[in-house]
This record gives sequence, structure tokens and C-alpha cells, in this order.
Amino acid sequence: MKLDFFSPGETADRLSPQLPRCSLWSETDRLTDVLLCRPVFLEPVPCCSVTRESLRDGFQTSVPEALAQHRALEKALMQNGVRCHFLTPQEGMPDMCFTRDALLTTPWGLLALKPAASHRQTEADYALRALRQLGAPLAARIRRGTAEGGDISIVRRGLVIIGCSGARTDDEGADSAAEVFRGQGWDVLIYRFDPHFLHLDTQLAMVGDGLALACTDVLSEDFLAALDRHRIDIIPVSYKESRKLGCNVLSLGDRRVLAAKDNERVNAILRARGYTVEAIELDQFTRCGGGVHCLTMPLARSAG
Repeated sequence: MKLDFFSPGETADRLSPQLPRCSLWSETDRLTDVLLCRPVFLEPVPCCSVTRESLRDGFQTSVPEALAQHRALEKALMQNGVRCHFLTPQEGMPDMCFTRDALLTTPWGLLALKPAASHRQTEADYALRALRQLGAPLAARIRRGTAEGGDISIVRRGLVIIGCSGARTDDEGADSAAEVFRGQGWDVLIYRFDPHFLHLDTQLAMVGDGLALACTDVLSEDFLAALDRHRIDIIPVSYKESRKLGCNVLSLGDRRVLAAKDNERVNAILRARGYTVEAIELDQFTRCGGGVHCLTMPLARSAG
């Protein structure tokens, strides 16, 4: 598939500050710009097994606590040299703070995705309009099926992994996203899994060049073998840890990682392997089914 690039003339009047660039070639290059959204309207939507379990246990969100945790996330990002860009929260969009899912930054600009959940379907257009005003280029759109950003991992230049549960990212959406990358000569791994796991990034996340956290209790042997063929080393994360979003971390590049504070064992392993791990309290979000990876949509990364 030939990638259609959209003309910069299609943007509305741009807002300040503009993005100096909008491109990434790897999940683990140095993060320079990220998209966030304050959890002003956060609610536990019972659309995944983690949230349903939280609700059965009597969990209720505290917006003041969620805002405090989100500000701590912002502070950690800024202290690591990351510019934070914010969407304005919208009433009726309780998951909008999980900015990962509506858009994907590719090497060629933004890929507009198609969320499957009914309460999230307007997020992509809203976020796209905001980012176009910041000067972000639109590279392509998902036209067929549904696809969400938590299911897409740009491992490195030339390799992308796309998760497909059929519930959030379906077969048509996965194939549509794959076409964008295959059209540029990339290898694409599509991993089909049970919708019990909301997104790929609840089971697998890259933390460094050729290194991933992976829930080996549930990932298929064929998929693990494919990761090995592509020279991706694995740090095993247990099923119980993955249920608490133990795989769901954010690489800042340069062997730096942001992770949930209660991810103690995995954080200790990463530190033993020479990674700097900044641990943040995120329980208001993890009990809603999303971790630090879900809360952040990288807009630009630098390999230099």
C-alpha cells in the first residue's frame, strides 16, 4: 500500500507551542514529546476484566487522587526532558486520559486509529483536530475495522507488532494498520489473543533496544518463538503481575523507564539490568485497566 501523506495546508490555525517534530521510529528511542489528558472525568468503565474486577471489589475513582497522580506523571516526564502537550478533557469521555489508543505516531506522522468501544469512538477525531493545530502531520487513517494504539508496538526501525483480540483491534483493523507499515517495507507481526486481555500492552511492552517485558504465562509459544527470531529478549512477567499492569511501562529512552509503584519485582529486575526506573503511584488508573503506557501517547522520539 502506498502511504498517503496529507498536505500541511489542511491544518487549521495552529496553536502555540507547535510541535518541533512528530515522528518516531522505535518505542525505546529518547522520548521528547508526549500527549496527555487530565483525568477530570475519569470513571471505571466496565469494558475490560480488570475494571470489572475492581468494581466487584467496590472500587470507586477519586478524581482528586487521580489528578494528583497524573500531575506526578507529568512532573516525572518533564524532569526527564519530555515536553507535555495536553488535550482538553471532554465530559462524556471517561477514558480520554488514556491517550495511547486514539492515535499512533509513526515515522511519517500521525496514524488516525478507530477505537472500538462506543464511548471512545469520538476521541480519535477530537485528538487529531487538536494535534493538527499544533502542526502535527497526518500520514494515514485506519479505514477498515477497528484498531487501538494499545495494540500497536513500533519495536524498532523496520518492525512493528500488532495485537488483535477481535474486541478492540479486530482482524480488519489489524490488517489495515499492517498495510501502512508493510507499504513502507516493514516486517509486521500480528498476534491474536483472547479479549480477556484488553490490549497488547497489558501483556507485552518494549523497555529497551531488543528487550521487552512479557507475560509469558499467557503469550503463545509461537509468538514467543517469533520474538526470539526477531532478537527480542524477554523479562518474564507473571499473569498476576500483568493483571496489575505490570507489563505496562513507558520507555523514556537511554535506559530510563516510568512504571507503576506497586510493580516492585519487575522494577527491581529492570534496575538490576542497569535501567533507571522511576516508580509512580498510579492505582487510580491501573484499577481502571490502564497504566503509564496507556496514559501517554508519544508524539516524538529522537534516536540521537
